[in-house]
Amino acid sequence: MEYIYASLLLHNAGKAITEEAITAVLKAVGIEVNEARVKALVAALEGVNIEEAISKATFAAPAAVSPTVAAPAAAASVVAAAVPIEEEEEKDHAEEDGMAGLGALFG
Repeated sequence: MEYIYASLLLHNAGKAITEEAITAVLKAVGIEVNEARVKALVAALEGVNIEEAISKATFAAPAAVSPTVAAPAAAASVVAAAVPIEEEEEKDHAEEDGMAGLGALFG
């Protein structure tokens, strides 16, 4: 989430959303930066009109939420949908693979 907030902060300040800029913002607040996530975010935001995404998402937000709260959350959901989620590590399937061969014994 902090990666998205960094990009929104840069956008709000009128700065270009680049890998270097997001990395600098995150490092400035003491966050360990994952370069792959930064690269994926910048690629996902390429060609996205952030103002338009925020305005569309703000109207879709519930009325009980103020626009100042809804806009970052809505923009985060738009960006999160565009950024691929890191795959979970594969589990050790050795036991399952061993059990699969037992079916052939009773064929």
